[in-house]
This record gives sequence, C-alpha cells and structure tokens, in this order.
Amino acid sequence: MERDPVAAESRRTAPSPSIVLRELGRFVRFMLGEMRPRGRLLTPFNVLTGAIVLVTIGLLVIRFTHGLGSITNLSQDSPWGLWIGFDVITGVAFAGGAYVLSFIVYVLGQERYRPIARVTILNGFLAYVFYAGALLLDLGRPWKVVNPIIGNSFGVSSVMFLVAWHFLLYMIAEFVEFSPTIAEWAGWPRLRRRLHALTLGAVVFGITLSILHQSGLGALFLMARDKIHPLWYSQFIPILFFVSSIFAGLSMVIFEGTITHKVFHERVGDRLEQTYPDILTGLARICAATMFVYLFLQLLVFVHGQRWTYMRTGWGAWYLLEMAGLVALPIALFLHGHVRRNLAVIRAAAILTLAGIVLNRLNVSVIAYKWYAPVPYVPSWQEVVVTLGVISAEIWVFRWIVNRMPVLDRALPSPAPRARGRAVPAPATR
Repeated sequence: MERDPVAAESRRTAPSPSIVLRELGRFVRFMLGEMRPRGRLLTPFNVLTGAIVLVTIGLLVIRFTHGLGSITNLSQDSPWGLWIGFDVITGVAFAGGAYVLSFIVYVLGQERYRPIARVTILNGFLAYVFYAGALLLDLGRPWKVVNPIIGNSFGVSSVMFLVAWHFLLYMIAEFVEFSPTIAEWAGWPRLRRRLHALTLGAVVFGITLSILHQSGLGALFLMARDKIHPLWYSQFIPILFFVSSIFAGLSMVIFEGTITHKVFHERVGDRLEQTYPDILTGLARICAATMFVYLFLQLLVFVHGQRWTYMRTGWGAWYLLEMAGLVALPIALFLHGHVRRNLAVIRAAAILTLAGIVLNRLNVSVIAYKWYAPVPYVPSWQEVVVTLGVISAEIWVFRWIVNRMPVLDRALPSPAPRARGRAVPAPATR
C-alpha cells in the first residue's frame, strides 16, 4: 500500500517520458511550419529594408573590427551621437505607450482600450530590445555591459547604473506581460493561465520602472549644465522627460496603430474594428491633456530662467519652432480631432507630436549639446544607415509575430492541437 497519497497522486498525474517527447516533437514541427515565410518575398518594402539590413551588417563588421571611428563621426569631444540621441533617448520615449496603456487598462480598468493592449505591449517590448541592443553598438567595449548585472564594480551612485538595471528589469516585466499571448499561440492553455495570473504584478512593477528610467534618462543630462544650450537645459529635465514620454508613447500608438490596422487588417478582431475610432479619440484627449501640462512646465522654466534674450538669436527661432509648431499646434489638433471625431486630424497631430519629440530629444542630446563648438558633430551616413537597419529589423520581427500570434484582438484557435499532433494552417495573411 502507498504510504504517501500525495506522492502517489503526483506520479499518476505527471506526464510520462513518451508524452513529453511527443509534445516536444509536435512543438518542433509547429515551429518549423511557423518559420516559413508567408506572402510574397520580393515586395518593395522587403527589397528596400533587406538591402538596408545587409549594408548594416557589413558596417557593423567594420565597426567591431576597426572601432567606432571607422564608421562614425564620434570623438572625445562628441562621444554621444545619433545612436544614443535617437535610438536610445528618443526610442525609449516612443516606447512609453506600453506602460501608459498598461496603467490605463490593468490598473484603471478602462476596458475600451484593451483591444490594443497586446500590440502596444509588443511594440514596447521590441523597442526596448532593439534600442537597448543598439546601445551596444555605441560602447567602446560592449562586452563589459554585463558588469552592472554581475556585480563587477557596481556604480550604485551612477544614474547610468540605475538606468541599466531599469532597462533590464523592465524588459523582463514586459516579456511577462506578453507571455500569455505566446502561450496561447503555442497551444499551452495551462501555462497561459498561470502566466496570466502574473500579469497585474508585472504591470505594476513595469510602470514603476518606467517612471524611474524615463525620468532617469533626463537626469543623465543634469551634469551637463555648461554643455547644453540654456533654452533646453533646466533642473526639471527629468520631469519633462517623464511627462513627454506619456504623449510620445501614445502618439506612437496612434501612428503605429494606423499603419498596423491597414497592413494587418485580416488579423484585426471584430471588437477592435468596432471600437477603433473611440480608442483613437480617447487617446487624443489624453495626449492633449498631457501635452498641455508639458507646455505649461516649459513656459514656467522659460520665464523663471529669464531666457528672453536668447529668442533674438537663431537658437531662439529653433526653440520657437519646437514649442509652437510641434507642441502647441498638436494640442489644438488633438482637441479638434477629439471634439469632431476626425481621425485624420488626430493622425496628423500624432505625426507632428512625434516630430517634436525627435527634435526635443536630439536638441538636448546632440544638436544643442556643445552648441558653442566650432566644429559641431554631424552623424555620418554610416550611422544613419545603421539606425535604419535597426528599425528595419524591428519591423521584420514585429510583422512575423503579428502574422502568427493573436496580437490584434483576435483569439485564434490553438495552432497546435494535441489530437493530431500537427499545426492547423493559419488564415492567409500578408
């Protein structure tokens, strides 16, 4: 007689080795089927981005064999260039939609935004993975990036150390948030339920990390008071970076959502199709409100710093273009689009907002950084191509996932049923 009934029950319910091997074989066959390309390969987009990625690979071989100076215009006087200013500083702001929308859906309980939660979290996760990966390209000795993780020379008083840990932990949190979608796609219902139970904790943890590192990126520039033009430097840069990440992320959600809605229309679920106009008008209202707060803070900094004299210079005109044309004007457009339910106006406002974020972050990190230098830094064509290559690779991965996983509010049947041991063909997609 079995003395331990718990152990006996666990042995009866535990899968046998033959079942494990059968399931493993099923999953391997399923993955091989999913790796096959879908649709035409020789499209204009594939040819263009493929050429960019191939050139990027060649340039990176040169960079890692001959150093940064072989393909960049970086120097001791200008150690941070396009790869930091755009790929990291700007890219992280664009990824802010993930933590904002997670807060709206999972914490505030605004269910009307749930249809775009999965795709927004996916966008945020891929942005952090690729832009954090792009950071390695800018490091002189990239293999030492593990030092903050393994405890070799912990710089606990360094803002960069904190941002590095925030990036790592936030990517893990976003992966946990998205993991139920992966389990649903792979046909693992039990694992999906367990991962779904972790979602709320991962969301709260991720929101906390986002607030810290969005402002932490701004805190990096607090020590560069004498190097940044006075029109863009203030002790409130961390707060401005955090507030701007809210409407920057939501504007990217509007922009990417518009493209995704058209390109992947066959994958769009009925609920998302029906509520899409309401979602966009709601996001427009949030963007307008947060942009007004941002503009008010900028005006306070401007008046308190007594920066009127700089407005008579070319830098003043450049600053006015950013504040009036790419902040104040989008606020008016967002409000008009929300009241009139004009989606075209909302999309135009989102594009102007994204342009304003790019300009502001590049002004702080590149353009107005060492504005007094006799020979300003200008990125080389190789730096531009590598940046385009990173973006192209991210789009490829995003497209692969959306074409296969239930991301756009469509709960697909299990692609790998246990009964037959093979994957069910997914509906034809582009």
